[in-house]
Amino acid sequence: MAQVPQTFLDALAVRTWCSLALTALGRAREEIDAINVYPVADGDTGTNLYLTLESAATAVEAVFAGYETGRAEPSLGDAARAMAHGALIGARGNSGTILAQLLRGMAQVLAETGDEPAASRADGPGLRRALRRAADSARQAVAHPVEGTVLTVASAAADAAEEAGDDCRTVARAAYEGARTALAATPDQLGVLRRAGVVDAGGRGLVTVLGALVEAVTGEAVRETAGGVSGAGPAGHGAGSGGHGAGPAGACAAGPGTEPACQGESGDDRGGAGGPAFEVIYLLEADDAAVARLRARLDALGDSLVVVGGDGLWNVHVHVDDAGAAVEAGVEAGRPYRIRITHFGHGEPHPGRERPSRAPAQRAVVAVVPGEGLAGLYGEAGATTVLARPGEPPASGELVQAVRRAHAREVVLLPNDAELRHTAAAAAEQARTEGIRVALIPTRSAVQGIAALAVHEPRRRFDEDVVQMTSAAGATRYAEVVVAERQSWTTAGICQAGDVLGLIDGDVAVIGTDVTATARTVLDRMLQSGGELVTLVVGDDAPETAAAHLEARVRESYLAVDTVVYHGGRQGALLLIGVE
Repeated sequence: MAQVPQTFLDALAVRTWCSLALTALGRAREEIDAINVYPVADGDTGTNLYLTLESAATAVEAVFAGYETGRAEPSLGDAARAMAHGALIGARGNSGTILAQLLRGMAQVLAETGDEPAASRADGPGLRRALRRAADSARQAVAHPVEGTVLTVASAAADAAEEAGDDCRTVARAAYEGARTALAATPDQLGVLRRAGVVDAGGRGLVTVLGALVEAVTGEAVRETAGGVSGAGPAGHGAGSGGHGAGPAGACAAGPGTEPACQGESGDDRGGAGGPAFEVIYLLEADDAAVARLRARLDALGDSLVVVGGDGLWNVHVHVDDAGAAVEAGVEAGRPYRIRITHFGHGEPHPGRERPSRAPAQRAVVAVVPGEGLAGLYGEAGATTVLARPGEPPASGELVQAVRRAHAREVVLLPNDAELRHTAAAAAEQARTEGIRVALIPTRSAVQGIAALAVHEPRRRFDEDVVQMTSAAGATRYAEVVVAERQSWTTAGICQAGDVLGLIDGDVAVIGTDVTATARTVLDRMLQSGGELVTLVVGDDAPETAAAHLEARVRESYLAVDTVVYHGGRQGALLLIGVE
């Protein structure tokens, strides 16, 4: 997404920031999970941060989609409040909960601007105040703050912003550089990080989010390079030999001698040997006085206590041995809901979750499909489908629900869209925590999914089945024919609104004016390198004669190549083409 540099932060910049941050966290998710080293190896910080930011981005998109006709865009306050609320209700784990409070602190300042879009923008000093409020409010939300965690990185970002000029771009860059520097120093503050040779995972995630902020206001992407603590790139992450674990954003301080003493206050520390047995998270409707009493009670029950929110809605996170007591404390304080209880060290369903009455199947396929026609086709082949409507890609929560709905011990997940790879990966990781064995095949188009599903054999060993399906998908080139919505630069030149575009393997290869002629050119180019089977998926808006014309073209010009045609319904693209 190319960004236009600007000197202020407005609603559109918040929207862009959320989108860029979600993409960046998707790229970094596995790496962030892998550098969790305290105290047990169930690394989920990257996944939790991604899911939290996904909820924030979804809320912002909903504000833009539902805004009243006649106003070009919502105000900065509208977007900032939506971002904070989305993060609050979707916060996962300790790191996600802290990220939600960081975004809430920023939103409190950003929302102080007017509600008219034309006048609703924050300049450099406004962004500087927002970063300071974010760091301070996150620190206040943690029961026992410890240095060397995401809290340290947030404070360093705010400190660096204080020394910057009054230009929004300068402030964003300064905050990012300050966070990078602080992240690289986290191993010097926490012995567990130093021994593993990694930086703090939650802090690493925050640096990624701030890097996306720089890109949103400058139009220039920051350069993130993998490496160890010494000589770290902009993201400053470590890659030590102990890089699989879970935990900190951690909150550990050095105890007697050289062993860390757990304070459990600022990361995904997950109760190791001798630690609390359960993680308890819930949303809570309660007033400030009741929450103050709740904090004191939960602090006495366990550790890793983080309570974020305000204005009557809170997100509560704590590690305890007595999960029931933690929930009862919430009931006494107000109305808890969306209660999630995780038993550390076990991949079994969470306590309190009803087990399905029927026995699970051994294996199932879950696939994202772009239209009702393909949903029927995939369903007939035995797959559980998630419908992706044009402009409405499914969130990771929808994919997790589909995996659960498939009700199988083993699940093969087909995202069928290159843009969904991070979302699908986060969903797969979440489903694995529930004891489901999930294999993600990175299909980039529904025609690759069709090829994979055609060779699916549930009676094979799981690994063998995944290999065969992956091989079939990888051997399938894919293309789509669409109509350009606006003038754009493409790999094939400049297109105008209304032009017909032929994309091969994701890149624009043909710009034309006629759907059938453009599709024929695309098909010819694909078959130049050979092929045995052509799959055509025709959308509702494609010309009625397009499929017949293309079938005839293959029959007359390409001997021994078969063609199969499916009707995809309303699927976004006019035509999908696969060549195996």
